[in-house]
Order: sequence, then C-alpha cells, then structure tokens
Amino acid sequence: MQPIVPVEPVDYLVIGHLSCDLTPEGPRLGGTAAYSALTGQALGLRVGVVTVWGGEVNLDRLDGVKVVSIPVQRSTTFENKYIPTGRIQHIHHRASDISYENIPEAWRRTPIIHIGPIAGEAKSLVDGSYATSLLGLTPQGWLRKWDSTGRVGSGEWPEAEAMLPKAGAAVLSIEDVDGNEDSIEAMAAACKVLAVTEGPAGARLYWNGDLRRFRAPSLEEKDATGAGDIFAAAFFWRLFSTRDPWAAARFATHLASFSVKRTGLDGIPTREEIQTCLVEVY
Repeated sequence: MQPIVPVEPVDYLVIGHLSCDLTPEGPRLGGTAAYSALTGQALGLRVGVVTVWGGEVNLDRLDGVKVVSIPVQRSTTFENKYIPTGRIQHIHHRASDISYENIPEAWRRTPIIHIGPIAGEAKSLVDGSYATSLLGLTPQGWLRKWDSTGRVGSGEWPEAEAMLPKAGAAVLSIEDVDGNEDSIEAMAAACKVLAVTEGPAGARLYWNGDLRRFRAPSLEEKDATGAGDIFAAAFFWRLFSTRDPWAAARFATHLASFSVKRTGLDGIPTREEIQTCLVEVY
C-alpha cells in the first residue's frame, strides 16, 4: 500500500535504513540515511528520507527533514567497537526491505537521489526508474556480510556490474572491500564516477579513465562513525552543483575531515565548516 506522505518536493532524497546504534552511553540514531540527510540539510538543501524504523530512539535529531518511515517492530541494529587496528562491528537485527512503492511519487523526480543501504536493503531500487539529475550510490550495505554471531565483514556484491552503470556516481570506503584493489578497479570500470574514501589518508577519485588522490587535513580523531556518509552527501551535492567530480571530491574530503573531531551525529558539519571548505578549497 502506498503510504500517506507529504507531497512537498525536496532537493535531496536519501533512501536506506536508519540504524539503532548500541553504544556504552545507550542506543543512538545512526545509519547513512541519518548522517547524509543531516549533512544535506546543513548544506541548505530541502531533504527527504525514505526508511524503515522501529522507534527505539526518537527522531528529534532529524527535525526539519521530511521522513517517510515504514514502521517495524525492530530497526536494523548495530554495535561498533573501535580498536587501534580499526572497527569491530556486529549486527543484531536487520529490518525489512524498502521497495519502489514506498517512495512518494513526487519524490521520484528529486534532483539528487542517494540510495544508501546499510544491511543489504534497496537493491531493487537501482533499476533506472528515476527521472533524476543525479543518482548516487553508497553500496556499503551491499558489500557487507555477517556470520552466525553477527560479526560484520566485507562480502561479495555480484550485482555491481549491472547496478553501477545506472548511477551517476558512487562512493565507498576502502574498508568496504577490505582493501581489495581488484574489486575497486572493477567497480571503477563499471561506474561513471567512483570515489573511494581512505580514512585519515583522504580519498581517491576515478573518472573518465583518470585517477586522482585528495589528501585530508590532519585532525585529531574522536569518532569516525558517519564520516563516509558525510563525505557522500557533500560529494553528491557538489557534483550536482558544479558538474566537476574533482572539485566535488576535494570539497567532500575536507568537509568530512571535520566530522571525526566529534561523536556520532554531532559530527554533522556546521555552517562555519562548510563555508571554510568552500572558501579554502576553492
């Protein structure tokens, strides 16, 4: 059944599960849909989210973002632990999928549509159905697998070759493919524009048969959660605005670096940080 939804248009639509992230301080809101939506809002965009949510945490942090939520008993739930060598992640529950029918008709023509799965959802949405100027993918959730204990690791994405050509751009992390350069090269060959984030080292960008690297500012890291989602939102927005992938990657690399100084959703960029990056990067 088509949900009753707001019909006001938005500039930037994020599709994917919100997550309930378990932390020592208690559950908190997470997921690409949260981090990218709030980054889009900080950039001055009208933002919409289509998601699945169980209500474990209130959505007050998404104030001002138009949210269409499919109700479920339990949200997709993760627990992250950070150690000197990286992140250990467990998934405790995976919520139901998102289908094309869940997307308000008025939002199917949004200028920037970002499909950001975190646990294998929304594959069926990459079918060329959108009348949009830019379809961006962050395939992290399609590159994940987990064992019987819920320990999350990198996995195969057999549909990549078919799905990536339908996108205007894609963003993933070097960790999403466990550092597999062959996988990155194959995805770069299939995708019009591919950005690969590399944590403190910055990012690299593949476009039109060329590769460039972008160094991130050296800042003290407190919490890297969500930095890749912030990068993606900033990258898609700047790519849409300038049509220049190199400029978009440079801007997104600098803006995302600010986020690691703060914890959780507090890492969303401020107006001052956005302005600083717009001025200094250009």
